[in-house]
Amino acid sequence: MDNNKFDHNKPLLSEVFESDSEFIPIVADGEDHNVSEFEVPDNLPILPLRNTVLFPGVIIPISLGRDKSLQLIKDIQKNKGVFGAVAQKDVKIEDPGQKDLFEIGTVAKVIKVLEMPDNSTSVIIQGKRRFQLDELISDEPYHMAKVTPLDDIEPDKKTKDEYEAVVSSIKDLSLRVIKASSNIPPEASFAIKNIENDGFLINFVGSNSDISVKEKQSLLVCGSLLERGMLLLEHLAREVQMQELKNDIQSKVKLDIDQQQREYLLQQQIKTIQDELGSSPIEQEVIELKEKASKKKWNKEVEELFFKELDKLQRLNPAAGEYSVQYNYLQTIIDLPWNEYTKDNYDLKRAERFLDRDHFGLDKVKERILEHLAVLKLKGELKSPIICLYGPPGVGKTSLGKSVADAVGRKYVRMSLGGVHDEAEIRGHRKTYIGAMPGRIIQNIKKAGSANPVFILDEIDKISSSYHGDPASALLEVLDPEQNEHFHDNFLEVDFDLSNVMFIATANTLNSIAQPLLDRMELIDVSGYILEEKVEIARRHLLPQQMENHGIKKGKIALNKNVLGFIVESYTRESGVRELSKVLAKLCRKVALKIAKEEELKKNLSIKDLVDYLGVARFSKDKWQDNSSAGVVTGLAWTPVGGEILFIESSLSKGKGKLTLTGNLGDVMKESAVLALEYLRANAEKLNIKDETFDEWNVHVHVPEGAIPKDGPSAGITMVTSLASSFTQRKIRQRLAMTGEITLRGKVLPVGGIKEKILAAKRAGITNVILSHENKKDIDEINDIYLEGLEFLFVKEISEVLDFALLDEQVKNPIKI
Repeated sequence: MDNNKFDHNKPLLSEVFESDSEFIPIVADGEDHNVSEFEVPDNLPILPLRNTVLFPGVIIPISLGRDKSLQLIKDIQKNKGVFGAVAQKDVKIEDPGQKDLFEIGTVAKVIKVLEMPDNSTSVIIQGKRRFQLDELISDEPYHMAKVTPLDDIEPDKKTKDEYEAVVSSIKDLSLRVIKASSNIPPEASFAIKNIENDGFLINFVGSNSDISVKEKQSLLVCGSLLERGMLLLEHLAREVQMQELKNDIQSKVKLDIDQQQREYLLQQQIKTIQDELGSSPIEQEVIELKEKASKKKWNKEVEELFFKELDKLQRLNPAAGEYSVQYNYLQTIIDLPWNEYTKDNYDLKRAERFLDRDHFGLDKVKERILEHLAVLKLKGELKSPIICLYGPPGVGKTSLGKSVADAVGRKYVRMSLGGVHDEAEIRGHRKTYIGAMPGRIIQNIKKAGSANPVFILDEIDKISSSYHGDPASALLEVLDPEQNEHFHDNFLEVDFDLSNVMFIATANTLNSIAQPLLDRMELIDVSGYILEEKVEIARRHLLPQQMENHGIKKGKIALNKNVLGFIVESYTRESGVRELSKVLAKLCRKVALKIAKEEELKKNLSIKDLVDYLGVARFSKDKWQDNSSAGVVTGLAWTPVGGEILFIESSLSKGKGKLTLTGNLGDVMKESAVLALEYLRANAEKLNIKDETFDEWNVHVHVPEGAIPKDGPSAGITMVTSLASSFTQRKIRQRLAMTGEITLRGKVLPVGGIKEKILAAKRAGITNVILSHENKKDIDEINDIYLEGLEFLFVKEISEVLDFALLDEQVKNPIKI
């Protein structure tokens, strides 16, 4: 109930209101409140009220904000007439119509008009008699309506005693509300005690009760004073119970409390109220958890753990910090797909179509996936393999995982391991830590929604270790088919079966991966593409995709294979196709600009047209250099972005046998150069080189592109051949390249990266390649399409290299040694 009073001589308005409806109820002024005989005209001006209802006999202040309301009050003052006050159904409506107003209102007269200090106008009004709004007949300059007066029905002799009891109860409950509330001063009780008119008492208490506008309107609608009193009595009884319940809760807690205790108190109040109402959200959470648990397919161990932890949750206080951790833990267990699997599709032809649709080439990987599906189809179950795809960037290692998932019919999740240095990222945190959560393995399994997804572990070679632990060691259990059946996450505290997950790891290089981790994976080399494959990938996938991304309709432009081949050779230099995709995106942007400007666009672009779209060619093709100079030999090298050809140059000058090495060489290549020179000294007679030559001529070995660091054993035989050519001044065989490591005894040892080096040789126009005899097995594993146009010489001794590489013919203008 509100408790503000009003004195005619000194009105008491505690605040200024923004709308017509916000009000402070005022205590009665002692007038005769028997208003049933008050005459009501047939047509009344109507004042809509917000947030309040005016009762007969009650005086309230209202603040006027609308122009129509101000005009209405001015006219009423002049005519000393009356108006109808009707409550709005929706307070947000600025200009309400008949449908926006309640049907029952109260005839009112103006007691006093007050001009407030902030230039607003407040009016004191008193209700006189109820009426029914029949019809709005006009709305300018304010609402006018036809009305029918309504009388309050007094109790008869049969109900008089009941009526008096109701009035007495209303008075008692009102006094209890005033006494229990700290917001209402005790003086308000005097006003209640001094009201003698029973009907006015009901109206006054109803007007000042802490109930909604709809509930007050329901009181006003009641024509019978007895019914109105009974309805008001229900509202007061509820208010008294709520007030006493609040006081009972507050009495259990000390008054002098800090902020944390205050929040706890509020939580307790909410809990007590909700318990009384029988709808505690805590209980609801527990019920939901139990319902979800009944649908899970977990084993007995997990089931016992879950219900044990659920009992613990029910004993915790919801305001305690441990509650949210415990609830999060149970929610994680519920959300995990325990023994929930998607059904694999064993249609091998369909799987092969899916793999071929998304990726051109990569035959080894596709074959391995199909083998796995074939075994699954025959046996019915098989521990999923741990596959590691390694190769240069942009060859499609990561996207291949999505294609595998589509082909097999499994869910797909991906986890990037680049820069992960905390073991907890893999195994999770223990629940005792603040902000504890499961590891990313379990999080992604939960995200997948099945226990047998295709799980991509991206960039596994870029894991780092720190004082937080070694994530690579934590991955050992994940990637071991014999152990991951019982993978233990610190947060879960119970084993989870990962044996049905198909893990596919990707890496650019194997050098930075720990050996124990490598042992647990099946390694598949995903090397670069040859020119023909890149052209097909661009034609089938990259160009249509970029055209769609840039809003270019199909058929607007066309690039034939020759143009695409020129783009590959002249604007990209990579093993994969990522840079090629960027170049085609640039081309599509230029085309989109021409289309947007409505300029003339040539559909079939030629090689000459590419300069206008892509600029001058960025790269000149690495080609074999002619054999007109002695000491220049073509070698083959492996880089993280694919294979490259490498030129080794050597020259002689008069001196004292000094060896000079340039070209930003690493220690291994420097040692190879020293080793090559020593081999030539030891075998000078076989090559017809005079012994004194080594002491009379300085040797300079240079590898071009000196800004780029170069190292590795692959250039051993190239160094020997280059120095031998310089000392003998004999020509090198045309279109020849070589790679291999050497020993002091003259043995040729195998090297790695053979496929990448072969691709580099084809790009450079090489026709003959010298390799170690032990590298023959690597050539046998390479698809024949990569080997077309190449002839191989497999050697065991350096002498075989020199016999094949050095021609008897001398170069033009040889140095006289």
